[in-house]
Amino acid sequence: MNTTDTDADGINHVETSHEPRTSRQSLPLRRMLDGRMLAGVAAGIADYLGVDTTIVRIAMVVLTFVGGAGIPIYLAGWLLIPEEGSDQSLASELIQSASGRSR
Repeated sequence: MNTTDTDADGINHVETSHEPRTSRQSLPLRRMLDGRMLAGVAAGIADYLGVDTTIVRIAMVVLTFVGGAGIPIYLAGWLLIPEEGSDQSLASELIQSASGRSR
C-alpha cells in the first residue's frame, strides 16, 4: 500500500508498506523495480505472495542446491514475468520483434 503525504514545503513523500494483501487486493505478478538484486523476480514473487523477499530468495537458493531447479525457475521468471510498469514480458517482446522482422 502506498501513501503520499505533502509536507509544509509542498514536497510529496511516498511511504510504501509491504503488508500482506487480502483477496480483494489481487495485483498482477510483476518483477519489482524496488528491492531487486538481479532482475526483481524474487521481489516480485514475494510481493505477489505477501511474504518477505528474503524467504523467496532463500527458497531459490535451496532449490538451486537441491536438484538445481532454482536457476531455471529464476530465468523463466525473468523471461515470463513482466517488469513493474510494463504490460509485456521479455519473452513476448522477443516474440513480437521476431515476428515483425519475418514479414
